[in-house]
Amino acid sequence: MSIKTIADVEFGVELPTFDPDTSLATVSAFAEAVGWGRGGRFTSHEKAKKEGLPGALVPGIMGMGFLTSMIHRWAPTARVTYVDTVFRAPMIADQVAHIGAVVTDVDEETGTVELDVTIKNDKDETRVFGTAKVVLPVA
Repeated sequence: MSIKTIADVEFGVELPTFDPDTSLATVSAFAEAVGWGRGGRFTSHEKAKKEGLPGALVPGIMGMGFLTSMIHRWAPTARVTYVDTVFRAPMIADQVAHIGAVVTDVDEETGTVELDVTIKNDKDETRVFGTAKVVLPVA
């Protein structure tokens, strides 16, 4: 069900999980677009490993974009006003990422919804967690 107004939101509901494209090709294209393509930490598993990393990283800001995209899939009319994340472990290109959230607060007067957000891998390990606030139409 697509959320259109604050009346559609239920406290405690989990948003539909979103599994974005974290392929090395997509991550590399993103890194190139934002000027981070040099050095290889976002574009090459081999070069990233030479830097002591487990593989090519998914940039943190890309992960935050995935979180925002999941919110808009759930509530296309939502205005995301705040996203705060903690990066517990690196997100690695070519590894599945499961983007999820749960509604933790609903203010029907202002149309504000608070969400706890997560990015997990296939082993159910939390790579990123945080909170987001969105505003929805009241009526």
